[in-house]
Amino acid sequence: MSETLSLNAEARERVGKGSARAARRAGRVPAVIYGDKKPPVAITIARNELMRVINRGHFMNSTIDITVGKKTERVLPRDIQLHPVTDWPLHVDFLRLAKDARINIMVPVSFVNESASPGLKRGGVLNVVRHEIEFMCPASAIPDSIEVDLTGLDINDSIHISAVTLPEGVTPVIDDRDFTIATVVAPSALKSDEEAAGEADAEAAAEAEEAPEAEEAGEDEE
Repeated sequence: MSETLSLNAEARERVGKGSARAARRAGRVPAVIYGDKKPPVAITIARNELMRVINRGHFMNSTIDITVGKKTERVLPRDIQLHPVTDWPLHVDFLRLAKDARINIMVPVSFVNESASPGLKRGGVLNVVRHEIEFMCPASAIPDSIEVDLTGLDINDSIHISAVTLPEGVTPVIDDRDFTIATVVAPSALKSDEEAAGEADAEAAAEAEEAPEAEEAGEDEE
């Protein structure tokens, strides 16, 4: 599960483009905390501190305790704007989390035990249908990723959400069908060999059917 991170912030007395530019010139990133039926709070965060948290990975899936003055609020990043050239963060939206909140969130999929997949051992290719899956889960227990076990998966086999063991309290948002996460497909070379073998079998079967007809025709001539 994602651990709760922490950041210190300063309240912004003014909002708007001018205030945001001034904050960025001072090495800080403007942000806003909203939600839970409370007024939004405009803040700034030291850019180096924010980058430290971002570079840990799974930023958008991480709960964060943001302290402004003497008050600490638990939040979840909901949107981050990046500079088109430098990739520095320009603005962040944080969703305030209510106690015992459940949220919808996209969680990345990770695949394990590839060496235990007969299909991959034979040269098959893992075709990933869903790199991320949307789940409903407790805000206090957001998984870093969902593990998909490839053990026993052969060529042309698929793995569906029903085959995945999910953490307690985590449920897929799509609940009306057993959707596919990934399949193991044959490599192009193997497909060509199988197609050639299929064509050869078809030709052999056709020749076998034609042979009795030719014999019957010969008998009629006699």
